[in-house]
Amino acid sequence: MAEKILVTESVSKHFGGLKAVENVSIYVEEGDIFGLIGPNGAGKTTLQNVIAGTYPPTSGRVFYRGRDITGFKPHQICHAGINRTYQIVRSFPRLSALENVMVGGIFGAKLKERQARERALELLNFVEFPLDPASPANSLNTMQLKRVEMAKALASGCRLLFLDEVAAGLTPGELVDIIVLIRRIRDSGVTILIVEHLMKLILEVCNRLAVLCFGELLAMDVPEVVTGDERVLKAYLGDSLLV
Repeated sequence: MAEKILVTESVSKHFGGLKAVENVSIYVEEGDIFGLIGPNGAGKTTLQNVIAGTYPPTSGRVFYRGRDITGFKPHQICHAGINRTYQIVRSFPRLSALENVMVGGIFGAKLKERQARERALELLNFVEFPLDPASPANSLNTMQLKRVEMAKALASGCRLLFLDEVAAGLTPGELVDIIVLIRRIRDSGVTILIVEHLMKLILEVCNRLAVLCFGELLAMDVPEVVTGDERVLKAYLGDSLLV
């Protein structure tokens, strides 16, 4: 059995009277492509934000590789080995693609400038960035920006990568490319937790799924079991498996 790289134990996050996440316990194993799915407002992003240090949990604990990281700040989480991308790509628009990736190496992995540049060039090649590395970020299209964003996250040296709505804004052809890239990242030794609404992508790449609904964990298992769960079908999936 693979090592559990990430564990949440009874994690809750309340905003006043709103229980955004309530008593959620999940685990992600080394080498997983783990899908976190559920309807809008289910608590997926909030749970991600608690794990990544954006919000402290109201209660519960978070463990990364057996280490209690509950309440760590985002930069501490990054240095521990967890990084993320966002649905709306957060690039530095006036910097080049190369410089954007270098930021991950310098501030995430604490590389010297020369090392960060070499690593950035390697990673842009790894994610198959199709343009000159000197291309300014504000000239890139959505898919190109997503490739740069993934390379920047990987430059931090992360062993666990969160992907948030990575399929958003992509064409069918680009979706095929992103699926290939997600698998390549996993095969390089980086475990992936992906939040996504597009079930085609989820069922194509994920080996395990967790379903949240109204902040609570509804199911966690392999995709075949989760997608056949009547509670999940009623609460979320319905006809979305046909999309």
